[in-house]
Amino acid sequence: MQLEIPTGKFAGYIFDLDGTLIDSMPAHYRAWNAALHRFGLAEALDQDLFYSMGGIPSVRVAELFGQHYGLTLDTEEVMEVKERIYKEGLGEVTIIEPVADFARRMAARHPLAIVTGGTPDVALPGIQAVGLDHLFKIVITPLDVPVGRGKPAPDMFLLAAMRMGVPAAECLVFEDAEPGIQGAEAAGMKVVRVPSRH
Repeated sequence: MQLEIPTGKFAGYIFDLDGTLIDSMPAHYRAWNAALHRFGLAEALDQDLFYSMGGIPSVRVAELFGQHYGLTLDTEEVMEVKERIYKEGLGEVTIIEPVADFARRMAARHPLAIVTGGTPDVALPGIQAVGLDHLFKIVITPLDVPVGRGKPAPDMFLLAAMRMGVPAAECLVFEDAEPGIQGAEAAGMKVVRVPSRH
């Protein structure tokens, strides 16, 4: 994988987690598919639909899946089941080395943050499972912003910049999914698109 780093002077670096720093999207897909089947989905979860929601907070993803498939869901319950299934499969998650290597190099001189659509109880074990937790003291999740202000809104990215003490325009964001790219651009940040779909 070749990362296209834009020119410019950047003072802080923000990374999405799933599909950007760690290769976890296939595990998330399997967990969502299994959880939705337990709650009435009678077909395979559409992969295009799944990947189009990368970075969106999990409760909202459950709502959107329910709407798409005509399922009446307790979104909190579906999300809890999905996250339990995902955490059981953390052993299959690996590092996306070109992105992690860039983060390791930048950590010596610049602040880093993670901005993820996952909740802390899912994101933090994922970071720890691949041994990257020492690099990231700032982890922003949907619980850190008002409800409905996760990706693709810019709020999480702006909060990460603030916590790093870096102006938004001096942040470079690594993202694999359109909602995160939209949020970073809305925050006035440049973006490195990381290909994640298998």
